[in-house]
Amino acid sequence: MTLRPLILAAAAAVALTIAPPSLAAAAGGGGAASASAEAARFERDRQSILAMAGEYKVRFDFRETVPFLADYQPIAPKVSGGHEAVRVIEDDGRAIRLQHLLVVDGGEGPIVIKHWRQDWVYEPTTVLVYEKAGRWVSKPVPAARRKGAWSQTVWQTDDSPRYGGVGRWVYDDGATRWTSDESLRPLARRDAVRHPPYDHYVGINRHALTPTGWVHEQDNAKIGVRDGAGVTFVHEVVLNTYTRDSDFAVAAADEYWTKTKDYWAAVRAAWDQASSRDGAVTVQEEAENGSVTGPELMGLADDLAAGKVAQTDAIKRAERLISATEAPPKAQAAARPNAG
Repeated sequence: MTLRPLILAAAAAVALTIAPPSLAAAAGGGGAASASAEAARFERDRQSILAMAGEYKVRFDFRETVPFLADYQPIAPKVSGGHEAVRVIEDDGRAIRLQHLLVVDGGEGPIVIKHWRQDWVYEPTTVLVYEKAGRWVSKPVPAARRKGAWSQTVWQTDDSPRYGGVGRWVYDDGATRWTSDESLRPLARRDAVRHPPYDHYVGINRHALTPTGWVHEQDNAKIGVRDGAGVTFVHEVVLNTYTRDSDFAVAAADEYWTKTKDYWAAVRAAWDQASSRDGAVTVQEEAENGSVTGPELMGLADDLAAGKVAQTDAIKRAERLISATEAPPKAQAAARPNAG
């Protein structure tokens, strides 16, 4: 099952989930208090997710730590930063989408780059996860595992899939945080462009709210193959810090999104349709852009924002490109030049 059907189903269910205690009481004594506590917890979780929206100065910090092979030397830390506007682009009760928009100084004016997207679903029945190179599958979530939990699915800049996981928001010891289960992830651009000996990560995500914003932490094992067997080359810790700051061209981010949001909604729908064919989606990975679909899908959005292409034409070209992702690699390569 893809996210869009989950959103539609969730919208119908949310009224019952957050029903006031008076309605829950009609079901019987003890259940009223339990339902009220569950509704309060659900709403607290929702507000924790929604709190990540806003304007931020961002610091990205990636550090390889412990090598697990005698001949592997950890690379130097990679630290960068910028500004992002994080916008709630959908909120249907039990499903929330947050879109990140990166704003950089282009010299003659701000440049807006559609960045990653994070989707949250309450008590999901499935989650789209990375299975192997170029392949993502819908993984069932057992009832006991999904009770009170949220899935987070992360998407590339072109809305092709990246990774997904399931976890619970907790509020112990004065902290608000969510921690995922362990899952496979494709290499990020920072590593893929170096053509390292490892080819994927096994990682855990944590999102935690702070007095000045929030942090996204990752614990990654970098995995590859040696002598025909999977091996761990090194561990990596990631700390991406989001500090509230609106001293950048926020209006440029919102202007870009206003001009392209309908196009990107159609792109999301096309990816959902692609993954619904057999509960999986196949798209070739590419080091520089994440997926081979990235340059054209991002370029169409830029052309649309600049008034160089009509929205209907941009959507048709994007849909054709995405519909070809299930074809064999040679057919994909043939389809891309003819997408326009």
